[in-house]
Amino acid sequence: MTPTFGLIIVGDEILSGKRSDKHLPKIIELLSQRGLSLSWAKLVGDDRDRITATLSDAFAGSDAVFCCGGIGATPDDHTRQCAAAALGVELMLHPQAKELIESRMRDTAAERGEVFDPERPDNVHRYNMGVFPVGARLILNPYNKIPGFSCDGAGGGSVHFVPGFPVMAWPMIEGVLDTEYAQWHRQGAWQERSVIVFGAMEATLTPLMEQIEQAHPVKVFSLPSVDHPEYGRHIELGVKGATEAVAPAYAQLLAGLHRHDAKLGPEMVRN
Repeated sequence: MTPTFGLIIVGDEILSGKRSDKHLPKIIELLSQRGLSLSWAKLVGDDRDRITATLSDAFAGSDAVFCCGGIGATPDDHTRQCAAAALGVELMLHPQAKELIESRMRDTAAERGEVFDPERPDNVHRYNMGVFPVGARLILNPYNKIPGFSCDGAGGGSVHFVPGFPVMAWPMIEGVLDTEYAQWHRQGAWQERSVIVFGAMEATLTPLMEQIEQAHPVKVFSLPSVDHPEYGRHIELGVKGATEAVAPAYAQLLAGLHRHDAKLGPEMVRN
């Protein structure tokens, strides 16, 4: 079965309004490009108990979850420690992560015309960015080599941890999607078809929506709007699912709307 995807965003700066979240729309986009979809998302502040509880729930489930933020090595970064606590395992310096971090430090020293000193206190501290829960798998970071990590939970799902910086997080997430979940990519196999309906009430159309879901393996959706700049008050009514199932379901939807003498506007197709 196609995995259910979830998203956890960690950081006080999002909840306080200091920064606007960019991850949610981007992850939806990355999944959609592969014929996949996001089922849920959570925002969590920099509180160890809350992060641990949220990750415990994720590890107990069967979902594929991306967790953005908090994997650095400053005092307000707690995600690595919380992941270990949620899994009930110790933290350790991942050998390959150590090599990647050291490679990055060597590159930085060379760019500055300096001699790399692995014993310098700030360099020693940087190795903490590779301290992950025991058993973690690396997520390669094409931006600056500092890796993220993935852990599998008892429920059969996995949580993939990436930095909060979009320039790093997004290509890392794409890498995970294109390796661990490539077999579930469904480009062109998923479709959404909808129509603008004027002057109708959702309650009146609900029986039609229920009939379609009972007769076809699709999801029916209803998106009402009261102040759309072009259409004004209306409902966008549609079906989504496997391409071969959408066509007959949508035909039934249109036929039902005509029986209701509904005033219809533009139709839309999204793949």
